[in-house]
Amino acid sequence: MSDYKNIRFFQTFRWLIVLILVVGTSCHTSFYAYNKIHIEHNSLEKEVTEKYNSCNLNGRIPFEVFRMAMFGYLNIEPKNKNVLTIIDFSKPSTEKRFYLIDLKNDTLLINTWVAHGKNSGEDTAVVFSNINNSRMSSPGFFVTAETYEGSHGYSLRIDGIEKHINNKARKRFIVIHGADYVSEDFIKKNGRLGRSWGCPAVPNELSKPIIDLIKNGSCIFVNVNDPEYFKKSKLIVKE
Repeated sequence: MSDYKNIRFFQTFRWLIVLILVVGTSCHTSFYAYNKIHIEHNSLEKEVTEKYNSCNLNGRIPFEVFRMAMFGYLNIEPKNKNVLTIIDFSKPSTEKRFYLIDLKNDTLLINTWVAHGKNSGEDTAVVFSNINNSRMSSPGFFVTAETYEGSHGYSLRIDGIEKHINNKARKRFIVIHGADYVSEDFIKKNGRLGRSWGCPAVPNELSKPIIDLIKNGSCIFVNVNDPEYFKKSKLIVKE
């Protein structure tokens, strides 16, 4: 009987360790998802303004968009603090609305085109969704995760961290990947970029350097012209 109890104990202990490991590897997303504004924004205004100027972003990114992205970034406290990605879907797809900023060295590293979901709009994204198979983009804050090889080649999973806004991104297979319909040639032929099934697709030739720079826990902010997002978001600080 003693041996039987020992066996049961070790079996239970083993399954407990497995459970802890599973929860531990998946909890970072839920931690971010419920991480609300906790930094007094008045104390950050000067810091954000100085960072905007030192990165020489005037005329490239509207200050208010950068400000919202930075306040979210500072409250999220991502694992990878070196870079910040801003995708400005308030702009048409013919404009370079993807911005990868090196916050450590105060440099705009990459400014390029990025596609939105086919059901979000034609040239400009105007409708957004958190629903599976909607083929729409989602707004708000995301944290990058692991890379993998998929149907679009080297790709990057991202986790939406705003509940009821983008938190189903992983289940929807919303990822960063390269696409041949994100190019200047496509714009010249069609008058706009091609569109994805909801993924923020980038030019093929830039997908790998972008993914390698932002993978494993950096912050992405997707700005949109959608009053509903700003009503729901708990990470946005408006002036």
